[in-house]
Amino acid sequence: MIYLRVLLRFFKASLMAAMEYRADFLANALVAVAASLWTLAALQVFFLHRPRLGGWRYEEALIVAGLFIAFEGVMAAFFRPNLEEIPEAIRQGTLDFILLRPLDSQFLVSFQQMQVWHLTDIMLGLGVVAWALSRLGWPSPDRLLLFGVMLLSGLVIFYSLLMILITLAFWFVEVGNIMELIYTFFEAGRFPVTAFPTWIRVVLTFVVPIAFITTVPAQAVLGWLRPEGILAGLLIATVLFLISRAFWRYALRHYTSAGG
Repeated sequence: MIYLRVLLRFFKASLMAAMEYRADFLANALVAVAASLWTLAALQVFFLHRPRLGGWRYEEALIVAGLFIAFEGVMAAFFRPNLEEIPEAIRQGTLDFILLRPLDSQFLVSFQQMQVWHLTDIMLGLGVVAWALSRLGWPSPDRLLLFGVMLLSGLVIFYSLLMILITLAFWFVEVGNIMELIYTFFEAGRFPVTAFPTWIRVVLTFVVPIAFITTVPAQAVLGWLRPEGILAGLLIATVLFLISRAFWRYALRHYTSAGG
């Protein structure tokens, strides 16, 4: 419960900071929504000329696009403003202040800042998913439960992957290019993975597991996901998270702090 209380305090502090300049907050929220709408516009243009995308009908592909928008909001609201600060904290030694606090350091470096206006992306994305599901027919409770589990697995997979890569900053000066490469792969998540050639599907599923962020949860709520897909998602999420935890702790043992 203490971590939940701390998380809520982080959110409150970020919200108060963002609301100091309300016009700026509103402008950022509108820009975030406008950027998300481009994803929907691209999908709409495609389906004006083709009835299916990689075997997915419009409403089905719309679920994937909605999840992409929601995950993009999560990434912009939580992951990027926190994880991208880690290399600078390591170089300047300000990571010391986090390590002195009586809470888990990985938790603190992951959630201490939030760009709250990107919560509009999350709400918009989930709203798109809900609308598409209403058009297709609302799924059964067991599908919704599986959908939630696979969504959580996708979040854990992407967070763990980013955390592993950003931890390399303990040894390498520049890791920004690697992070940008991952963000580039993430852009492919706006479309069902079956829309890509076979070799790209393999890369997006097993090398950089972007498929588990959008396509797999969509398959779960549509009732298309096989048991082996469920197990693969849970296994990849568990393994990557444990690796990220172990790698972070290993890196801390090599951290020389501000005193060198």
